[in-house]
Amino acid sequence: MTDHPALLLVGHGSRSAAGVAEYWRLATAVRDQAPDLAVGCGFIELATPDLDTAIDDLVERGASSVAAVPLVLLGAGHLKNDGPAALHRGRRRHPGVRFEYARDLGIHPLVLAVAEDRVRDAITEDEADTTAVVLVGRGSSDPDANADLYKVARLLWDSRHLAMVEPAFVSLARPSVADALDRARTLGATRIVVVPYFLFTGVLVDRIRVQTAEWAATNPGVEVRDGPYLGADGRIARLVLERHAEALDGGARMNCDCCVYRTALPGYEHRVGQPVHDHGHSHGGR
Repeated sequence: MTDHPALLLVGHGSRSAAGVAEYWRLATAVRDQAPDLAVGCGFIELATPDLDTAIDDLVERGASSVAAVPLVLLGAGHLKNDGPAALHRGRRRHPGVRFEYARDLGIHPLVLAVAEDRVRDAITEDEADTTAVVLVGRGSSDPDANADLYKVARLLWDSRHLAMVEPAFVSLARPSVADALDRARTLGATRIVVVPYFLFTGVLVDRIRVQTAEWAATNPGVEVRDGPYLGADGRIARLVLERHAEALDGGARMNCDCCVYRTALPGYEHRVGQPVHDHGHSHGGR
């Protein structure tokens, strides 16, 4: 088999047709930036094709190596379990093909630039230094991923002339959206923009809107605006290709200093050394 590296775009999948459509728009942006690269597309759940089908298709098209890039902003269970499990199955089906796994999109200047632009999409130029931002992530049972959202919020706050950036989670972790809005108000905010830290729309983005509206209805003294999520931005496509190249070169390194599978964090000691497994996907969302 001749050298023919390929890219597998690992999507989560969604019950939202609009969210799935945005995944395909990002895939188109990736292909436009790398027209000579074989790009395969698959989902962990809730949409088709699944990852096994996408892998088999790339191999049938002649791929001798596949580097999978998870479309994940912050590494948690889906990144650490479901993607590697799919590649393990691929190795068993296609022993002559090299499989590599890229790290999450992560805390990167390109992602931060997109997030900053989404904040500014919701405000005028002269409102930036008088508007608080609540940045809402998915929330996870993985404390490493939750901690990274705090770092994102701080990096957005530093040197970007924003009055305040507070992190929040729509599910599974605190502070909640209401908690963060309460804190911003207590710290003196009279105008707050709520920005979902999500690549694509979906059930959880809709839930953020509902939670924001409920809080605003009981706090009429504060102006609350909905900011846009990140979306299928060309800069995200550029980062996908950067992660792909890094994985092929053997340079992909996950930040596992605080990974619950390797480090006995308080309350998570029982998860150290747990085997990789397919996620049950019984939860709601997306």
